[in-house]
Formats: sequence, C-alpha cells, structure tokens
Amino acid sequence: MKQYIIYIACLLAILWGCNSKQKTDDHTGHNHTEESNAGHDHSKDGHTHADGEECSHNHEHEAEHNHAPGETCDHDHSTENVSAEHGDEIMFNPEQAKSAGLETVTVQPSTFYQVIKTSGQILSAQGDEVTISATSSGIVSFNKPSLNEGLAVKGGESLLSISSRNIVDGDPAVRAKSTYDIAQREFQRAESLIGDKLIAEKEYNEIKLNYENAKVAYQAIAQRSTARGVGISTPITGFIKTKLVNEGQYVEVGQALMTVTQNRKLQLRADVSERYYKDLGNITSANFKTPYDKTVYTLANLNGRLVSYGKSSSNQEYYIPVNFEFDNIGQVISGSYVEIYLLGQSRNNVISIPVSSLVEEQGLYFVYLQVHEDAYKKQEVTPGTSDGSNIEILSGLKKGDKVVSKGTYHVKLASASASIPHAHEH
Repeated sequence: MKQYIIYIACLLAILWGCNSKQKTDDHTGHNHTEESNAGHDHSKDGHTHADGEECSHNHEHEAEHNHAPGETCDHDHSTENVSAEHGDEIMFNPEQAKSAGLETVTVQPSTFYQVIKTSGQILSAQGDEVTISATSSGIVSFNKPSLNEGLAVKGGESLLSISSRNIVDGDPAVRAKSTYDIAQREFQRAESLIGDKLIAEKEYNEIKLNYENAKVAYQAIAQRSTARGVGISTPITGFIKTKLVNEGQYVEVGQALMTVTQNRKLQLRADVSERYYKDLGNITSANFKTPYDKTVYTLANLNGRLVSYGKSSSNQEYYIPVNFEFDNIGQVISGSYVEIYLLGQSRNNVISIPVSSLVEEQGLYFVYLQVHEDAYKKQEVTPGTSDGSNIEILSGLKKGDKVVSKGTYHVKLASASASIPHAHEH
C-alpha cells in the first residue's frame, strides 16, 4: 500500500512539470507582428520596444479616450494639469471682489497686549448725574406734557410741582407764611421790651431764634411756590435718565423723583475674577463692546483713564472691580452691560489679524490668503487671545501674507461652489 502512494505522487509531479514547460513554449512563440495585424498596434501609441523590452506605457488612460478615425477630442488635457497644480485655489476676480466689498490686510508683526476678557457695566461718572428729591409732601403734577426718559432739560428749568392744598395738613406754603408772620410780630415785641430790661435776655434770644427759623423756611418755600404748588427744578443741564414718580402720585419730603444726567463722562466697571488679581497692576487700558452695537470701543480713543481697582472681594461679590472713566463720544448707554477686554503688558513682534478674518469650521479655524489678484487659498491657523478688534495668530501665518479682512463670507461661498464636482463630457 505504501509503495502505491509513492507511485501516485511521482506521477503527479511529472505531469505538473510537463504542463509548465508547455506554457513557457507558448509564450516563447508569441508573435508581436500577428498581434499588430489583429489590432494591437504599439506604433499607434507613439513608441516601440526592443526585443525583450518591457512596456511601461499606460494604455488604460488612452483607452478612456479612444476615438474613431477622424474624431476630434474636446477634452482639454492642459486644463487637467493646471487643475491638479492649483486645485486648492479659489477663483474670485477683481470685479467680484469689489462688488462683495472684499478687503485684505498684509500680515506684519506688531505690538500686542496681554488680554483679560471679562464683563462689566457702564455707569455714570461722579458729579455727572443728580437725583432730584421732593422738598415738600403732596400730589405730583408735571409741568411738561411729555416728561419721560430721554427728554433734554436745561439747568434751573421747572419740571414738576407738588401741591398740598387738598391734603388734611394743608398747604405748606400757607403754613410757613402764617408761622413767619407770628414769629415776626413776637420778635418785634421782644425788641421793644429788651431795651427797658422788661424781659430776660435768654427769652429774647429764643424769640429771635424762632423768628430766624420761620423766616428761612418761608423764604425757601416762597421762592418755589406757584399757583400749582411747590415747583421742582433741575440743577444741571442734561437729559432725564430715570423717572421715578407718575402724575398724581403722593410723595413725602426727601423722596426721589427723577434722575438727570449730563452723560458727558461715563465709568466702565469691569468685574475681574480673583485668579487675575496678580495681573491687575499691569492693566493700563481696556476695550469694550456693547450688545446693541458691533463697534469695539477703545478707551484710548475716548480719553479714558484707569481710576482704581479693588484690593479685596466681599462675601456677596466674588469679583474684583476695575474702574475706568472716559468721555461719552460714542452712543453708549449708561447702565448697559458690556464685554470688556482689559489690556495689560505689551508684547512685540506678535502676528495678529482682524477678528473678522477668522472662520471657524467644526472646531478648526481658517483664514483666506490672496495668492494672486484673482485667486485665494484657504489656510488653517491657530488663534490666540483677542482684544476685541484683533486676534493673535500662533501658527499658520507669516510676515507678508495677504489675508482677507472683509468679505470673508463671500470667499467661503465661492470655495463651497468650486468644490462641487462637474461632469466630464466630450
């Protein structure tokens, strides 16, 4: 049995060797001339081979563009080469750029500041705002038909009146007049008696004091007394910031009626986290942005200055206040909350670009570079801190690069349309 198995194995080995020899002989007898007559003509490819030379010509690419005799090919192979070399460029001609308001900036290293971003509030400056209070008790009536917030007023102008004529206690002006008349007669009588030593000097002094007090009270209310009651005027020129009472409302003496502000100077209060306490001594200026205006205001352009910063925090407040004062040149509303960029120590040779140049896509940041007059390229960058107007670029840009600063969105749309594939036709 063992000899039979060995015999079969030897027979299979002999058959396999004969088959391999036959395939080799068939390839040796392969005639390229006959294949040429059958339609496999290498001369049409524009190249020939020596005997035994291996062909490296790519026939698959030519097969894709096989044409009948006399047929012309509309396929532009030169365009394919250009597209391969400039496939990442975005075409945007000068006419399109002008209509889209496209602007570019040339990257130049410059001075940039340490930035602490926080929030805060716009407040009225001290001495630039007054609160008008009631000088007597009574019913309020407005002297102007439209006494509302924002109304411009002049210093000394009467704004409202307080009348007590229909009150149980009576009109304070009438009471003051009666008190003054009685005190005046008592004082005249005392003067006639003191000369003859008919009254004590102590009694005379008390009568005189009562007379003086009654005179002051009467003169104070008489100067402001009108047919409508006691008039209330504003001491400064400005506009009404807040109106705290309504027509016909009863008020007490000393109650706040309204606030008038000149709005010439304002304060910027920044609330800074305690972890930046060691950096507060380096703060020199600030930028801020309001929620109702896209403009980034720079205190340096508003004659702003650092007034003070807190040295501790309270139990209710976990932030340290930093206060600035500036001229209200722009349309800034007192009391509004703002985004604040505190500027600290300066740093030289920092590459920064306008914030409007930056585009964010899925957590990555890009800018668009102008590589030619009508061509742009998308460039990934690594941003750093921002001062509201400009942003530091840590990597991705170099000196001399031209970056799109305005109209970035239009370039992005052009990039999206250029990435749509087009069909290839002959």
